[in-house]
Parts: sequence; structure tokens; C-alpha cells
Amino acid sequence: MHISHSEEFWLHRHYEFSLSELAELAGLTEAELRDWVEEGIIAPVDPAAVPWSFGADRLVTLQRACRLRRDFELEPQGLTLVVQLLERIQSLESEIRRLQAKLPGSL
Repeated sequence: MHISHSEEFWLHRHYEFSLSELAELAGLTEAELRDWVEEGIIAPVDPAAVPWSFGADRLVTLQRACRLRRDFELEPQGLTLVVQLLERIQSLESEIRRLQAKLPGSL
């Protein structure tokens, strides 16, 4: 299942998953997902809330993290770093697009 960035945005604005729902969709056990939250790979909407809920955009992050773990055999600490860097890159690319749209002569 591949989710585009526009679908990710729509999902994020309209749906949240429980821990068990997100674990099942990502192919993880609930214990693995809890460990990934503790490692900082993924974050619930409100870490202090019980039970945790996750924005639907976190499914995309988890799918990416699962692929990275499988393909590169990353340990949790390395996986955390890679996921954070990829999210930072995505944020910076969005900011560049936003700023480019403000330039004179842009469509």
C-alpha cells in the first residue's frame, strides 16, 4: 500500500488510529510499537494521554521505518535518526515549495 503526500495530509486531518490499529496496519506487534514510541521513532498525538492515539500520517512514517529496518537492518537508535532526518528533509522541501510559490512570476 502506497500513500501519497496529499493522501497523507487528508488522512492526518481526518483520522486517528489507536495503538492496536496502527500496529496491525504497520505489521508490528503492540509491544514493538510501544518500543518504537519510547525510542522516538514515532510519536502519539498526545504522549501524556491514555490510551495513545496516532495521527493517520504516522502510518506513512511507520511504513517507511519498517522498510528501512528491513532493508538496512537498522537498530532502533539508527532507525530513529534516519526517520527524524527524513521528516526534516520533507519539512524543508515543503518550506522551499511554499517560499517558491511567493516569488514573483511563480504560478
